[in-house]
Amino acid sequence: MPEAIRTFRHFRNVPERDWRWPNFSPAEIACRGTGAIKINIEALDKLQALRDRLGKPLILRSAYRSPEHNRAVGGATRSKHLDGAAFDIAMANHDPVAFETAARAVGFLGFGYYPRSGFMHIDLGPARSWGEKFPVRAVPFAPEAPPARELLADSRIMRGGGAAGAATLGAAGVEVAQSVLAETQTAILPLVPYLDTLRWVFIAVALGGIAVTIYARLDDWRRGRR
Repeated sequence: MPEAIRTFRHFRNVPERDWRWPNFSPAEIACRGTGAIKINIEALDKLQALRDRLGKPLILRSAYRSPEHNRAVGGATRSKHLDGAAFDIAMANHDPVAFETAARAVGFLGFGYYPRSGFMHIDLGPARSWGEKFPVRAVPFAPEAPPARELLADSRIMRGGGAAGAATLGAAGVEVAQSVLAETQTAILPLVPYLDTLRWVFIAVALGGIAVTIYARLDDWRRGRR
């Protein structure tokens, strides 16, 4: 049976084989002041369960605190941070109500609300709460949606621009070839008119590509794909 709590002088000393929380690193859990870390397996299991339940990153403001760092930041003398059983988590990417509901569901019991500082404290208990709750957001976070603009590989603008660019280079190449052939042997001269025709074909393709690009851009604006 592994120990329920293990302490290391620095988070770099934690063996990789002993770290089983994929969405967090020892550096995130370690004391911000000293680099020491206390691995509280129960607390970290609940933290990972909360991350899995929410499906969003948890930005940790504070996790374990060494006694000296806890004193330096004005922490409570019996703070759960000293046991590695508390986490201060930023609410920048979470709806606080949904976050608290999920945290309670996975087993956290202690809650501290710090709306002015933008984070919520959670710990293993006992059950209690303090601070002024976060104001209810009028509109919760909407599900993330893919961008409205077409994928780059399927973009009409990219296709049109690419065709115009390639055709312009082709027309320029043909013109150079004409100049070179005109100065060579007379046996090659009959090829020059055909090259002239090819050059005009390239020019026509370039103009068509530019037209497609302009149309696609205007169509995107009309549909609101800015």
